[in-house]
This record gives sequence, structure tokens and C-alpha cells, in this order.
Amino acid sequence: MKNKEYDFGQKGTSRPMRGPGAHRMRIVEKPKDFKGTWLKLLKYSKKHIAAIILTLACAFFSTVLALIGPDRISKLTSIIEKGMGVGIDMDAIYTVGITLVVIYALSATLSAVQGFVMATVTQSITKMLRRDISTKINRLPIWFYNNTTTGDILSRVTNDVDTIGHTLNMSVGNLISSVTLMVGSLIMMIFTDVIMTATAIISTIIGFVLMRLITKNSQKYFKRQQHWLGQLNGHIEEMYAGHTVMKAYNGEDEAKATFDEMNRTLRDSAFKAQSLSGLMMPLMTFIGNLGYVAVCIVGAVLVMYGHISFGVIVAFMMYIKFFTQPLSQIAQAVQSMQSAAAAGERVFEFLESEEMEDESHKNNTGFEVRGKVEFEHVEFGYENSDKIVIKDFSARALPGQKIAIVGPTGAGKTTMVNLLMRFHEIKNGDIKIDGVSIKDLTREQVHEQFCMVLQDTWLFEGTVRENLIYCTENVTDEQMIRACKAVGIDHFVRTLSKGYDTVLDDHVNLSQGQKQQLTIARAMIADKPMLILDEATSSVDTRTELVIQNAMDELMKNRTSFVIAHRLSTIKNADLILVLRDGDIVESGTHEQLLDKGGFYAELYNSQFEERE
Repeated sequence: MKNKEYDFGQKGTSRPMRGPGAHRMRIVEKPKDFKGTWLKLLKYSKKHIAAIILTLACAFFSTVLALIGPDRISKLTSIIEKGMGVGIDMDAIYTVGITLVVIYALSATLSAVQGFVMATVTQSITKMLRRDISTKINRLPIWFYNNTTTGDILSRVTNDVDTIGHTLNMSVGNLISSVTLMVGSLIMMIFTDVIMTATAIISTIIGFVLMRLITKNSQKYFKRQQHWLGQLNGHIEEMYAGHTVMKAYNGEDEAKATFDEMNRTLRDSAFKAQSLSGLMMPLMTFIGNLGYVAVCIVGAVLVMYGHISFGVIVAFMMYIKFFTQPLSQIAQAVQSMQSAAAAGERVFEFLESEEMEDESHKNNTGFEVRGKVEFEHVEFGYENSDKIVIKDFSARALPGQKIAIVGPTGAGKTTMVNLLMRFHEIKNGDIKIDGVSIKDLTREQVHEQFCMVLQDTWLFEGTVRENLIYCTENVTDEQMIRACKAVGIDHFVRTLSKGYDTVLDDHVNLSQGQKQQLTIARAMIADKPMLILDEATSSVDTRTELVIQNAMDELMKNRTSFVIAHRLSTIKNADLILVLRDGDIVESGTHEQLLDKGGFYAELYNSQFEERE
């Protein structure tokens, strides 16, 4: 399969490149480290190593007991053969029969113990993997999610972890049993008769050669299958999330074309992987039948010349089954382990991704925040990019001030507050809160000082109450209702079927404005020392905006507030307006001062009224 160039947009979803000048990234399949990935899995599972050893021991001894059976059956056949015409020794048959029952009962018991213990261990390991992935998600920097699709991450949590769990549960024990069965049957055959053993080996040796050829060529297709499954999940997730926009712009054909291309690639990879894997069973069946024929022919000749008894042929009929059957089981186990290795590589690639800097050494004791914020010659550029977005930015916000940040799209407004919240790390310069550099504070300490309302609302599936008091302790009903009344959402909530205990899910239709009102109420309930509003009223109508604006004015009293706004009419009363352009402050001052200057701010402000006219 040829490498294709893909464009990774802001959300990281890959799609075929269309258009010049776009950022390009090549998807190059890395060589498969089968051994290394399985060593990581074993190291990861060291907590359960005792249970795994017990499982393998049960598989080994269960198989050994099963191997003893044919020898007893051979003896039983010989007793019957000798007794033909003169009388069969029923006591000897009874003894051998009881021995066989005990052997097979123990073998079945050990096999059942193996299955139970391995199923328990497997579920525990997959639980650990999902837990560690969930923990890892919170430790990764923001830029990681700009380069990775949500669907791809979900695929690692679900598909890849399930693949690993299935292999651990089914294939590892089977592999031990199969190898033991094959080696043990070979030993038993050698002790029984060397000539018959050579016949069995020659007839099955071709199976090893063919199995090796198949597994060698199928591995790359298992790798591609797991990769493109994640890519396809990412595309589907993005298309469903933006379904309305896609429909509005008649993008169905383009979305379908992208889906078809990814699906076709996934189908081809899966087809080749599964087809090669599927060859194993008929191939091994043929080899097994060939072994039966060879053993019968050679055995008949040896019986005719008196070299062996008829019971030996009966035993070898079972041994040849034990010897050839593991070939297909080993092949299937190896194929499954290859698929698990491909999935494991994706999981460990995620778990080993670069995390945010460890801050356990920093002082986690709280400090009294008054709200003074200083930006000192801040310079910033996104990871993996040489482009500088914020250039030598300096500003000061005094306690209780309302700071408005305005400017055209792409000027760096949202980036600035992201740096203040330490969602990204600055390259040069410093940001201080009450004289303390945010570099000397943990991220949790920084986040504790701010409540934040973004342009993009976020509500999770839970009750209205749970969404409002999210991560805020000891909130009374009076505080919650007062905040909802302040933003004008209380009446609507009470009209819901269960009021504040209504679960917000697909059956509850909320407008974008109502969602924004709930998130603003959430910020008011959080009651933090400082406030960040990033286009907080952009999704509400003018009348609701006025209600919310009055509530925000009340909330911002005695709090340092940073307000990003495109509607310049909403920040007239700001104590300081910073005008950004191409990552630099080009103007600063109050609304009246900036209008009097007749500069860039005045141009932006007047253009909005011209657009309305």
C-alpha cells in the first residue's frame, strides 16, 4: 500500500490532502516490534505473574495427563486383542478403564481451572489498561489532542484493549497447551516406535514451513488493520459531531468519499490479514489427514511383519492427532498474538507519550490571591512549529480590574488566556499572579484561581444540578438557584420534567444559548478569585445577552476579569482594553481613550456598526 499524504486539522482528523499550502504529514507504518511489545505486556502484567504461572502450569499438566491417555488406550487394545478367542481379562480392563477416567477427569479439572483463572487475570489486566489510559489522558498536554482524533483514542481504549484481552484469555494458554501437546506426543511416539514417529514427522514437517510463510507475511496486514480502524473511528466521530454543519454545506458526498477510501483501505488490510489467517485451518486439516494415511499404511506393513502390535497403530492414530492438531492451534495463537502485538503497540505508544512536566516537587500550599496579574515579555509558539504566535507580550492587570482583550481572528486572544491558565507553556518571558510566577505553581493551583466560560459549551450526561455544581464542594440549593436566576435560566429549568434533577441527555433539547447560560451559572457558583470569559455571550440573543451581561457585571465586582469579546459594545466599561494584532499589543487604554486615538480599535469598533447598518 502506498503512503498517502494527509492533512491533520485542528482536531487531528486525517483526510486526503486537497488544496495547496496545507500542513502535510505522512503516515508511515513503523516496523513491527513483536517481541518488544509482548515484553512490555508481560512487564505490565507482573502484578498477576503468579496467577499467570499457575494458569500455564495448569495448561501444561492438563496436556501431559491427556498425553498419557493414548498409551493406556493402547494397553487396553492389546489386552482385548490377546483375549480374543481365549477370554478377555476384565479385571485388567477395569483397572485400565478406571485409570483413564481419573486421568481425563484431572485433565478436565485443570483445564477448567486454567480457563477460570486466566479469564479473571485477563479482565483485571484490561481494567488496568483502561484505567491507565484514562489517567494518561489527564496528563497529556493540550497539543497532543490537536494532533490526535477523539475516535482514534477511543479505538485504543476499546478495540485495541479488547484485542489484547481476547488474546491473553484465549491464545496464551492455548499456545502452551499446544506446544506441550505437540512436544509431548512426539516424545511418547518416540518411546512407542521410532519408525512410526519418523513417518508422522515427515508427513507434518511441511506444515511448519507453510505456517512460517503465512505468519511472516500476515503481520504487516494486522498492523495496518489496527491503524486504519482507529483512523476510521476518528473520521466517523468527527462526522457525527459536525453532522448539522456537514448537511448544511452539502458535504455528504465528500464525507462519504473520505469514509469509502478509509473503509476500503481497512477492508483490504483486514481481508488480507484474515485470509492469510484463515488458510491455517484447512492447511492443517490436510496435513493431519495426510499423517493419518501415512501412519495407517506404514503401521499395516509393520504389523504384517510382526514389528508392532495393532494397539500401537491405535495409539499412533491418537498421537498423530495430538501432533498435527497443535499446528493449527499454534498458528491461530500466533496470528492472534500478532494482532494483539499490533494493538499493544498502539496502546503503549499512547501510554508512553510525552506527559506534562511533573510538578510533585512544587509547593502545593495555597496562597492568598488578590488578583494582580502581570505578563512580562511573553513569547509563545505551538509545539512542533517554529512559528511564533505571541511576540513580546507585556501587560498588567490590577486586582478587581476588568481587562478586555480584543482583536481580529487569529490575533492570539484565546492563546493568551490559555497561557495564563497554563494549558500551554510559554517559550520566553513570565506570567505572575500576585508576584508569583505561574511556573512556580502547580497547574492545579493556577486553575483554582480561575473560573472560565468558553465559547464552546460543555455539558455532560447528568442532572442539571450535577452540571451546575461540577467539582465545586458544599454548594447549597440557594446558591445554585440564585446563580440560575441571575443568568435567566431558572424558569426554564423548572419547566423541565424533574427540574434541577432532570438528566441532560439526548432526550432533553437545549438551545446553544441555554447551554451557555448553564455554563455561565456554573462559573458563578464556582466563585473563584479571577474570571475568564472567552466569547461567553456569543451564542445568546440580544435580550438574553443583556440579562447575562448584568449578571456578569455583578459577578466581576472585586474580581480580576479577562474578557475576550468580538462584540466591542459589551466591553465599553472595561478598565483596560488590550488590542492584539499578530500576537502583539498595538493599542491599550479605556474605550473612550482608544476611540479618541482613532487607531485600530476605533476602526474595529466603527466597522461593527457599519456592518449592522
